[in-house]
Amino acid sequence: MKKVLLILLLFSQLLFAQKEMKHVVYFETDKFEIPPTEHYRLLLFLSEIETLDIEKVSIYGFTDDRGSNSYNLVLSQNRANSIKTIFSNNEFDESIITNVDGKGEILLKLIKEEDIHKIRGLNRKVEIIVQPYNPPRVQEVVEKKPKVEDIIKGELKEGDKFTLDNILFKTGYSKLLPESKPVLENIAQALLERKDIYFTIQGHVCCTQNSRDAIDRKTKKRNLSVARAKFIYDYLAKKGVSTRRMKYVGMRRKFPLGSEPKFDRRVEILVTYVGDTN
Repeated sequence: MKKVLLILLLFSQLLFAQKEMKHVVYFETDKFEIPPTEHYRLLLFLSEIETLDIEKVSIYGFTDDRGSNSYNLVLSQNRANSIKTIFSNNEFDESIITNVDGKGEILLKLIKEEDIHKIRGLNRKVEIIVQPYNPPRVQEVVEKKPKVEDIIKGELKEGDKFTLDNILFKTGYSKLLPESKPVLENIAQALLERKDIYFTIQGHVCCTQNSRDAIDRKTKKRNLSVARAKFIYDYLAKKGVSTRRMKYVGMRRKFPLGSEPKFDRRVEILVTYVGDTN
């Protein structure tokens, strides 16, 4: 009986997770810059959806009934564009954003409210609709790669580069996820034993427009790729790896891999010199 209840619970959670999710961002009169409070609410919403397997995102901008039709269309489009920019700045794949449309004004009679100022405030908005895959997609089996610590212990030469697989960061942050720390511990130990290599730690981000860096949600600075590289640098230094042997750099989004966005949120080690241990 307990097993049946557990299966039903898991099934209900799965169904719930696949439901369409919506979020509304409100704007000030004649503005398309996101107010601080609304920006904070939007980041919380992004944190809720970042673990979903998303099929598509639709973004629709609206205005109140004031202003000409042409003015309202431009303003509503600018509001929608500003939301898309936030998605990009926070490492969300732009290819899943299927609609970014300014719809113009919403008529007053469409909302049941007597206070005209409140009605107009509710109409100055952007609606975000997130549709996860339903049913969920089957996860592909990833080919097993050699462990990074084994690569470090093997034969290396200047110019060799390898990705720190399973070193995972939360979307929009430079702090490592807890499950990645044992992996990094093993890498640090291998680097302590292998004293003849010098290297550069390269941080990457995904999904930003062009080759821009993403925004670190904690510091609000547009330097997420370098912040991730520095996190690894600082960790290795604390474990005893000589800072003379390593540098760190942010690569922004200069070198996307062309596959799933999660693989672009990566840290790589570039071997710059292999020599004596002295």
